[in-house]
Amino acid sequence: MTSPIDIEGGGTSVVVGGEPGPRAKDETVKLEGRSPGRLMWMRFRRDRTGVISACVVGFFFLIGLLAPLISKLYGKDPYTVYADERPELFDSAGVPVQPNGGISGEFWFGLEPGNGYDVFTKLLFGIRTSLMISVAVTLAVVVTGILLGVTAGYLGGKADYFIGRIIDFLLAFPAQLFFIASMPVVVSLFVSPRDETPTYVRVVALILVQWFLGWMGLGRILRGTALALREREFIEAAKVSGASPWRIIRKEILPNIVTPLLVQSTYLLPGFVTAEAGLSYLGVGIVEPTPDWGQMFAKASTELVMQNDITYMFFPGISMIIFVVAFNLLGDSVRDAFDPKTAR
Repeated sequence: MTSPIDIEGGGTSVVVGGEPGPRAKDETVKLEGRSPGRLMWMRFRRDRTGVISACVVGFFFLIGLLAPLISKLYGKDPYTVYADERPELFDSAGVPVQPNGGISGEFWFGLEPGNGYDVFTKLLFGIRTSLMISVAVTLAVVVTGILLGVTAGYLGGKADYFIGRIIDFLLAFPAQLFFIASMPVVVSLFVSPRDETPTYVRVVALILVQWFLGWMGLGRILRGTALALREREFIEAAKVSGASPWRIIRKEILPNIVTPLLVQSTYLLPGFVTAEAGLSYLGVGIVEPTPDWGQMFAKASTELVMQNDITYMFFPGISMIIFVVAFNLLGDSVRDAFDPKTAR
């Protein structure tokens, strides 16, 4: 005997003998809502390039974070001058006796010509230093871009005009030349030129200098986004309900700028990594004995290294290329995941 129609999951099916038939089981549909964040994550997981890039980027951050532990397990550090500790490993010119910079089971990436630092641990701590500075600059730029960009876009009027003119003025500065020229000036504000500059002062100076001319692009993007959002119906409804401007910005504007903010951040950080490395390469950033990515490039460009150990450039060079390319590909994948209509 056929029972009344059973409605399940928004569809209809016939129940025979008190039990749902095969057709009823096949037609049963479970409706499940998905948030925009979950949809973005699902699209990102299907992007093989994005997943691989995320793993590579995560690997770099992991080895930077665990550099002291890896160094301890490896049994060496980036500060030991092996040219003095074990002079038998070097010739009279300070070049490792063994080929390829002294690469061996004891020294995995070889020894640095001259002082004889262990290249493997120096690279690990160099990555740690560069990423630490670049992440700090990125966070400072993001906070400044949010505060000034969103404020200008939402409030408009005089605030928008004033902030816009500041952005235009700062964009007129040649960034790289400004970095090089201003680093000694900023350092001198903290330490007398007659005294040796501590590493933390150089780190603070690098962060301040890059932040000063690094936030304008993000600020303009967020200003345009906030300018478009303030005309939307839900913003007008919030105004009518009596919500304060701060509450509207915090509850309505900020959640809707996450997409451009996250995408732009993935492009900003590798740019700051290369900028910091460039300053250290030119001698106005991190200096020895503190390990740094750019400092390794500077060492590799010296005549002693170029003529006697060309493999020294291989390790910092390849690692930086892999990191920057992976981070840029990750930024493309994040952008595509948030906006599936975008075609590369």
